[in-house]
Amino acid sequence: MLSIIKNKLHDASISLIMVTFLLSVIGLISIGSVTINQDISFTDTSFFRQILWMIPAVVFLFITFSLSRKNIYKYSPILYFLFIMLLFVPYLSTQVAGTHRWITFGSIHIQPSEIAKFLIVLVLARYLSNPKLRLNRKSAVLMPLIITAIPALIVLKQPDLGTAIIMASPVIVMMFWAGVKPFNLFLLIAPIMAILTAFNSLSFWIWAVLLLIILYLARPTMVMGVVVYFANIFLGLLSPTLWNMLKPYQQKRILTVLDPTLDPLGAGYQIIQSQTAIGSGGFLGKGWGQGTQTQLKYLPVQETDFIVSVIGEEFGFIAIFIILVLFGWMLLRMLKLAYESDNKFSSLAIIGIMVIFLTHIFVNVAMAAGMIPVKGLPLPFLSYGGSFLLSCYMMIGLVINLGINYSD
Repeated sequence: MLSIIKNKLHDASISLIMVTFLLSVIGLISIGSVTINQDISFTDTSFFRQILWMIPAVVFLFITFSLSRKNIYKYSPILYFLFIMLLFVPYLSTQVAGTHRWITFGSIHIQPSEIAKFLIVLVLARYLSNPKLRLNRKSAVLMPLIITAIPALIVLKQPDLGTAIIMASPVIVMMFWAGVKPFNLFLLIAPIMAILTAFNSLSFWIWAVLLLIILYLARPTMVMGVVVYFANIFLGLLSPTLWNMLKPYQQKRILTVLDPTLDPLGAGYQIIQSQTAIGSGGFLGKGWGQGTQTQLKYLPVQETDFIVSVIGEEFGFIAIFIILVLFGWMLLRMLKLAYESDNKFSSLAIIGIMVIFLTHIFVNVAMAAGMIPVKGLPLPFLSYGGSFLLSCYMMIGLVINLGINYSD
């Protein structure tokens, strides 16, 4: 394997690996600040456990980097079905934090859904890169939805809404990248728009007019145009019913995004503490281990969901800006590799993995800033989490591997 890695390193994006390690070091420094004043043994801290997880993460980065593209293409469906089966295993054990997400081996917890995320991308890439697939047919969008929906629904039941969203995020972008007609993709997005705009009468009627214009320009059959239009209008009118189906705490989470003070000690507590932490850090921060919100534990789940708030309070806006620049460079590098790839399967897989990273980054940062409802999604390479760190490093290995133009 070492000889294979050595041969590939000449063509690999070394800078992508360096940025990955740099972000991981920033993450360790931030997690170390969170755990510095914890009254527990050092070996029990999340800082120490994160360092231990770095070892298999780096090993698996180079394993995925050294794999043959043919083998990735060949065995991805097998691994996909294997991990679908593994998603049911947590149901056979006791709950952890009120959920069935982890497979437990003593003190080690493995979350199979983290690996399943990029296996979905690989299977989608394999399907969409089939030269015999007629992408202009509306039926071409059905199989990708099924491939995505099966594991996403299993994970949603665990319950883990955040990971289910991540699993579903690449499918539309990958279909567009493969060449599926934009109108067919629009048919998938339109119901979501109908629901979102229905909470305001003006926005709903603007959407209704816009929908008419799009249907006129696309010129589908008369029957299809009528069905699509009125189905979306009907779905929009059902939005109040769908809202009432949400549990009270879910409604509070959404409402507190607009005004966290509606429930300052409940649903709005995390947002308020996060915004306070980021705002109090100013431009340069209070210094490592000096954050009030962080060290006094006012900020919940600091080392995972709200690691950005820790960084903002102790290292300031400049640190957050540098991190976002590094992430931006990483995403643009992935986009460049996907565009320049000489293989459609590789190009689609890279773009799918890029979307997974992009969704994680956007949701985590926007959540910490109070722009979207609080949903537990960690930040790649910075947040604490063994299975998540492992999957991120494996995805980086795949991106670098598939981004190399070679014949195997």
